[in-house]
Amino acid sequence: MNGLFSGAAARAALRSAHACLAELHETVGAGGLAAADASPGLMALVDQHAAGIRDSLSVDVRPLTAVILAAYAEGVRDAAFTHGWRPPVGLFDWSEDDWVMRRLLAVCALARTLPQPS
Repeated sequence: MNGLFSGAAARAALRSAHACLAELHETVGAGGLAAADASPGLMALVDQHAAGIRDSLSVDVRPLTAVILAAYAEGVRDAAFTHGWRPPVGLFDWSEDDWVMRRLLAVCALARTLPQPS
């Protein structure tokens, strides 16, 4: 594509996506993935959520990218906020039944599989 948006917009979207996923990892993923690594039950739930995400994003048809995954995470958070969900304050107890937190943790797990920016 030539013109104003040739590569600059794509690079900006990719930088923004990586920043979004990095922030999600800091707030949800770091502690959650450590908890999942220590708890086979939680890891199974995260794997189920990751499979659901892959299905909803049609990963079998198109590759999973940071842009797609970050947009999905933002959509989950936006919908959750609209329905009254608020993020936990302080350390989160991963034994709680919080669909949103588990879904966001699954996003973090999927983000670990993506190529890292250079």
